[in-house]
Amino acid sequence: MTLTALDSKPLRIGPLVLDVPVVLAPMAGITNSAFRRLCREYGAGLYVSEMITSRALVERTPVTMRLIEHHESEDTRSIQLYGVDPKTVREAVTMLVAEDRADHIDLNFGCPVPKVTKRGGGAALPWKTSLFRAIVEGAAEAAGDIPLTIKMRKGIDDEHLTYLEAGRIAEGAGVAAVALHGRTASQFYSGQADWDAIGKLKETVTSIPVLGNGDIWAGEDALRMMEQTGCDGVVVGRGCLGRPWLFGDLAAAFRGETTRIQPTLGGVGDAIRRHTELLAEFHQEEARACREMRKHMAWYLKGYPVGSDIRSGLALMSTLEELDGLLAQLDRDQPYPGRDAEGPRGRAGTPKRPSLPDRWLESRELNDDQKANISAAELSHSGG
Repeated sequence: MTLTALDSKPLRIGPLVLDVPVVLAPMAGITNSAFRRLCREYGAGLYVSEMITSRALVERTPVTMRLIEHHESEDTRSIQLYGVDPKTVREAVTMLVAEDRADHIDLNFGCPVPKVTKRGGGAALPWKTSLFRAIVEGAAEAAGDIPLTIKMRKGIDDEHLTYLEAGRIAEGAGVAAVALHGRTASQFYSGQADWDAIGKLKETVTSIPVLGNGDIWAGEDALRMMEQTGCDGVVVGRGCLGRPWLFGDLAAAFRGETTRIQPTLGGVGDAIRRHTELLAEFHQEEARACREMRKHMAWYLKGYPVGSDIRSGLALMSTLEELDGLLAQLDRDQPYPGRDAEGPRGRAGTPKRPSLPDRWLESRELNDDQKANISAAELSHSGG
């Protein structure tokens, strides 16, 4: 059976109801308030913040307090937390709830970055069953009526899978939904996501929504994932880099429409300009916004025939005036290039042996040395 608008249903995450079952995945340095607002202008869904380190939040560092801010137009304030100490994570959740700073909280157990996994954080943490259980149960209790969800990977590698057991623990702890990226930490973002694993998790976790993540590049991919796995919604990460209109495509796909947003080069230029404006408002500094936008340019222009001089200029621009001058040189009528503008973007990495603490895989429980060292894993990195 092909999934149609009649088959798809609103996604319920605790008291939250999403007419379009789509979640923006947290991405460090990407999913700040400016990018979330831009994506919302194209489509609908749940837009999650950059990953916030629980310790930094409890300590109220200025950068962290800035990152948890939401624009008044963001009617559902969603924050992802990362932490390895149950007490600190609980304190961070308690703070968000007590100070009315979030309508949804997500816990990150999917980060594959070596600086995190080598200290037992991210995708490495669910291997330690008691630690994982303590973090999730404490956070869920502290969240109260605020829906708490978790995002995770399949496991450390194919020999050390954790997702089914972690899903059962999370379900038992009272979380509102679980999301699975169908890759292991060792895969990073390479190869293809294992959608069959998402289906297995859906068969295992039956009382709460299961969301699928990995290789959603177009609206058709989201429909195909839900049909193949039975999952209740999708999480979109790298597919929207330089393509905020993907959320419009996804909304149309779930409505059963076949029309997709396929911008001309002029439309891409308009998105670049709007993104930069929003960043300038967020940072309250034009120069910083322009510097941050440089990394987005290759994603936005992927597949479009744009001269090297303009590309180089966009990668170096430092003012809105300079940006406007460069965008004015684009051939605004240049049509959408099709598949050349789609597909993977960002660094996929290559499969590699995960960096882990000493003797991490010897036991599912922490030894004394690991207990003493694991707090150092609370670093700010992207959430897998």
